[in-house]
Amino acid sequence: MVFGWRKKRPAFVNKSWKKQQGGENFRIEVIIPNHFLCPISLTLMKDPVTLSSGITYDRESIETWFEAGNITCPVTNQVLKSFDQIPNHSLRKMIQEWCVENRGYGVERIPTPRVPVSPYQVSEVTLNIAASTKRLDQFGCLELVRRINEWGSQSERNRRCLMGNGMKAVLAEAFHAFSADSFERNVILLEEILSAISWMFPLDTEAQTHLASKVSLECMVWFLKAKDTSAKQNSILTLKELVSSNQQYVESLASIKGLSELLFEFIEKPICTPITKASLLLVFNLLSSDSSGELIKPRLINLGLFPLLLKLIVESEKSTCERALGVLDRLCECEEGREEAYNNALTIPVLVKKILRVSGLASAYSVSAIWKLSKLSTKHQETVLVDIVQVGAFQKLVLLLQLGCGDETKEKATEILKLINPYRAGLECIESVDFKNLKRSF
Repeated sequence: MVFGWRKKRPAFVNKSWKKQQGGENFRIEVIIPNHFLCPISLTLMKDPVTLSSGITYDRESIETWFEAGNITCPVTNQVLKSFDQIPNHSLRKMIQEWCVENRGYGVERIPTPRVPVSPYQVSEVTLNIAASTKRLDQFGCLELVRRINEWGSQSERNRRCLMGNGMKAVLAEAFHAFSADSFERNVILLEEILSAISWMFPLDTEAQTHLASKVSLECMVWFLKAKDTSAKQNSILTLKELVSSNQQYVESLASIKGLSELLFEFIEKPICTPITKASLLLVFNLLSSDSSGELIKPRLINLGLFPLLLKLIVESEKSTCERALGVLDRLCECEEGREEAYNNALTIPVLVKKILRVSGLASAYSVSAIWKLSKLSTKHQETVLVDIVQVGAFQKLVLLLQLGCGDETKEKATEILKLINPYRAGLECIESVDFKNLKRSF
């Protein structure tokens, strides 16, 4: 079939053939037959499927078309009575044979696609997992969850199908039930369930309820102590997802003994970037809690979190730096945190340096922390204000106000400018990047 509308097709160039001809400047192009091209993407089809209209498309392209809300065949514009996609095995084999014939020109053979999972298969597995959970059938449930992880690893399309047919809630309920039965006895199953849940974010309300139960939270914290890195990562990412979606879960999590020490250890001795970022976000949420925050702040400060945060702010990339600044800002709300800040020569220079250097969020946290340090202690106020002027904060704050920022940040920046204005005369301003004469605490 030849279509009247076309897109410029990519050419496959045989670089080795070019060398054999003494490096002459010419190209050999392989023209892809029209009936091998998807009518939507105009690229070589990897998984051709035929609709009820008789037109064949690449599966990924036509599924994207349907997901956008379309109910017609893109070529014929015919309203489809059925959205069934029948694999066109004959055409797929022809495409694969053509790829093999032209591999000398750089064409790679398209692998045989796996048959995607259907909603019916997902519903069947969902019912079987629910039944196994009621019976506390560990081995039956484990086999089913492993099948889910296998399906999910095959394609993004499979993942969407699994998540769209109630799988999140069923897995979360199973995790709660088997956690309540025994952590140690069901450890392999619980690890497998967490592995599946970790790629199903965001979680729906029902799944959150099961995972936020006391026994489920205790089980995930228990996994944080495990030797297996993947178990740690899946657990902490699930905890991060819970506290980010609902603040009420923070209180339940804060009541678990030893959590603060574990999170500090992950920040102090990084295992991998996702765990470090998730730990900082969990600490931030715990410190933001009205009831538990005031108890946790002194505990983390005594462990040595403050200088560790300064090191992260100086050395880390954008998202980690933002999280570290957020935690430091929260620590400056308590007297112990401010004392740590006053006693560390790097605090003010680092905070000023990050204004307008990382992101709008990082600037907001930096200004907030500086405001707390300059406002909430009369004993150290003059020293802090002099330090702020000497590292060039005045120019940065004025520029921040000119470029624009949030209302709260604008208000705090304006107040800081008013406080430091009397100290500007006669003080030499230096660049905030000049740390040569500052004694590091790490």
